Amino acid sequence: MSDQIKTQPGLNHEFFERDAVDVARELIGVELLVAGVGGWIIETEAYTPDDPASHSHRGRTARNATMFGPPGRAYVYRSYGLHWCLNAVCRPGSAVLLRAIEPICGVDVMKARRSVDSMRLLASGPGRLCQALAIDRTHDGASLFENPFRLGAARPDLEVICGPRVGITRATTNPWRFGLAGSPYLSRRFL
Repeated sequence: MSDQIKTQPGLNHEFFERDAVDVARELIGVELLVAGVGGWIIETEAYTPDDPASHSHRGRTARNATMFGPPGRAYVYRSYGLHWCLNAVCRPGSAVLLRAIEPICGVDVMKARRSVDSMRLLASGPGRLCQALAIDRTHDGASLFENPFRLGAARPDLEVICGPRVGITRATTNPWRFGLAGSPYLSRRFL
């Protein structure tokens, strides 16, 4: 299944104060910079409070408290004790996991942080993305509209594809993973 995104709502707090599935789809093609380093968001996943795969499914905890805060904030958590993951908070208990970007700005900085030369491997996956952008727990709760974050308008007329989320064991059939069709920077192919 694919959709053509022709226009992009203004990127403001109201953009994020909506259903996470809609936000996840519309974040494809948006420019994300952290301290001037980053690129185009090309892969996302949506998580909602009624979703058994979501951190918020069982209610608010110290770990997921940011998911219940204001929309347009960064929710950063450690996955499997190894990798940081960056999410954009939407409605209370909802967030969008940023899975991959196409590196555009500060590519040499990303290569140094990741110790790789392959453009495809710089930020293709949530852990790689956070390492490339130097995102860690200190960013949890930060506004995506204030330094060091910068969100730019989406590229127009992108073909967005969707499919099941990856790396989870619950609600695996929800088609809440979105990506830029044909991008070599996706973390995994869409089936």
